[in-house]
Amino acid sequence: MTLSRRDLIATCSRLLPLAGGAALAAAAPASARRLMGVAGADPFAASRFQEIAGSAPRARFWTSTAIDASACQACHTGRPTAAAPHVHDPKTVKCLLCAHGCVIRTGERGRCRARANVDGQLRSLVYGRPAAVHVDPIEKKPFYHFLPGKEAYSFGTTGCPFRCKFCQNWELSQSSPEDLETRLVPAAELAGEAASREVPVIAFTYNEPTVFAEYLLDVAREAKARGLRTALVSCGFMNEAPLDEMCGVLDAIKIDLKGFSEPFYRSVSDASLRPVLRSIRQIRRRRVHLEIVNLVVPTLNDAEQALGALADWVAGELGPDVPLHFTRFHPDYQLRNLPPTPIGTLEKARQLAMGRGLRYVYTGNVADHPGNHTYCPGCRKVVVRRSGFFVTAMHVTAGRCAFCRRAIAGVWT
Repeated sequence: MTLSRRDLIATCSRLLPLAGGAALAAAAPASARRLMGVAGADPFAASRFQEIAGSAPRARFWTSTAIDASACQACHTGRPTAAAPHVHDPKTVKCLLCAHGCVIRTGERGRCRARANVDGQLRSLVYGRPAAVHVDPIEKKPFYHFLPGKEAYSFGTTGCPFRCKFCQNWELSQSSPEDLETRLVPAAELAGEAASREVPVIAFTYNEPTVFAEYLLDVAREAKARGLRTALVSCGFMNEAPLDEMCGVLDAIKIDLKGFSEPFYRSVSDASLRPVLRSIRQIRRRRVHLEIVNLVVPTLNDAEQALGALADWVAGELGPDVPLHFTRFHPDYQLRNLPPTPIGTLEKARQLAMGRGLRYVYTGNVADHPGNHTYCPGCRKVVVRRSGFFVTAMHVTAGRCAFCRRAIAGVWT
């Protein structure tokens, strides 16, 4: 049997605590050793990195002193003084794509692992390198009010600005481009493949698509030229300028609002909540179809006060028609010690949110639960019935309830 590098990473990360073993760690690829905190070089990965970096296209959304009209304010909040002068390294760059704002020396890469400084230029190591491609039901993203019942040509690369301890796609999100064998796929080729499959939507998903923003934008434009829609599944940690450009080409965005406190974001995701809330507001202002997901993790973000505060914010900032999904946690990655979310907790969260005036609230990752269906806010009848990720009955006609003709928020045709 042949074991892929991805499978080996997964196997090593799960067996090392049981084996306690240095020998197992030494045999693991670089990505597995990073995840396990074990040092050591991987010659294969090093050569792959050099190959990828050498051909990687120049990224966008960055600055350095070597760029004409670069603004020092992009990197510095204060001003140098005679007592404390600042000497710039002309080959150091600052990435302006996400809220981390990584300052990257030549030969190094940002926290996402997908963008590297190659001799003073920021390069996108994952441009044109999809690491996973599948055709999924749109409900799996989940989108419940954006073309329900349709399929999405879904892909992602490696890399993520977050370090979520509960990540269920960690083999991609916490890997580097050199850890996986990929082939270059031009944006036009990928969009053409989706069109040939007669799938109406291309979804950017699996890892955090912000890290391949340049590729995302090119694919989205190619998709639009072919009459396809595009949807983004994101943690929402991008800066305003890149997000503004994304909103100009995307049809739908789902944001994972992982919790509603800064301490939770810092301890569980190694990130910050404030930029995520800013992104959500910006998407809503741009009138791109928006859905919000909150993964409810036992003991970490499942307190009634936290769930109520999240629902209050969605209702007050976004309005009653933005769908909110409370989804069930299953043990994975670094939180395998926690139990699955009790279904009763999800039901309580749903009732809390509906009590705040939200019209479309769902319980996710619970097959065949009544909270998976879409109900008309007027007559309260089921207008979209679901079993798992599949639509089994549709009673929405031209965006209206087939029973009482009340408008149902969403994109239906």
